[in-house]
Amino acid sequence: MSTDTPDASADGTPSRAELAARVDELEDALAEATDEDDTRKMSIIATKGTLDMAYPPLILASTAAAFGYDVTVFHTFWGLDILHEERSKNLKLSSVGNPNMPVPNAVAALPGMDRVTTKMMERKIADNDTATIEELIETSLDMGVEFQACQMTIDLMDYDEDAFYDGVTTGVGAATALQDMADADIQLLV
Repeated sequence: MSTDTPDASADGTPSRAELAARVDELEDALAEATDEDDTRKMSIIATKGTLDMAYPPLILASTAAAFGYDVTVFHTFWGLDILHEERSKNLKLSSVGNPNMPVPNAVAALPGMDRVTTKMMERKIADNDTATIEELIETSLDMGVEFQACQMTIDLMDYDEDAFYDGVTTGVGAATALQDMADADIQLLV
């Protein structure tokens, strides 16, 4: 007659209770390891405020946020115009020195050509039902994108912080932007 119970073993192999305890321990360790924040982070620096250069950081930010990235966009110098409610509605497209413009530089340098090329681009945006700058900003903010306004640029250019879109973080310095980039999986300068 055997004195072995289901939880005990005479030959030194682990008992069922020991195995069950070890399985529980491993499951807890696995759950803890997978509970860690595995959100990927993207950091974008936006430095330009022309109509054609406002789109790349906004499209990249909103797309990354849609894919679950934690996204921060630091706007400095002319890139701050993108976050300014009034100025963002009047961004211009420079035709001089832009090799992809459908006009030669000699013509592009004529007075009023920036206005003409800006209107051409605005018409193209409307005809293609492309989101406006304002729509992209609002969508990005709704998706959790953090737009940061460079404090040094705010001071230098004498911007009124109340003129930015609601939800824009002001008072951010270069050190914060650098730390954000260091912590990010993807860093872009646009």
